[in-house]
Amino acid sequence: MKTAIHLFILCFICSACGATYTEEEVNEFDKKIKTYLNKKGIECEKSQSGLYYKLEAEGLGKQIQYTDKITFTYKGMFLSGEVFDEQKDPVIFDVKVLIGAWKEAALMSKKGTKLFLVAPPQLGYGTRELDAIPESSILIFEMDIIDVR
Repeated sequence: MKTAIHLFILCFICSACGATYTEEEVNEFDKKIKTYLNKKGIECEKSQSGLYYKLEAEGLGKQIQYTDKITFTYKGMFLSGEVFDEQKDPVIFDVKVLIGAWKEAALMSKKGTKLFLVAPPQLGYGTRELDAIPESSILIFEMDIIDVR
């Protein structure tokens, strides 16, 4: 739980000042993500920002907006499969304060959407090293958006 609190406090800070990576670094992150997905046999869409995502279940209702609050659960993992954080009890946050990957995923979702995400570092925590997350980590998230307000 302590890790979850730290992650969310830093979400706001990190979303306001993302890390800058060279084109070569971004391409290397992308190559690692593609290798992971191919090895696991997972098919995902890729957004322009570099986020890989898969809609596990499409929600209903209105599209989530930047000014909305969302209630969701999540599980965060590394490419190794190691879980670094998991929130089984729903949390509520403003979309605008989420890390880039979560914000982008939320804005393409509706209440009830379930997502699988693979986020390159520039959409996660960038060059910041957190308690459980080394800097420049590629992160995998399973998100379940329970409610939208």
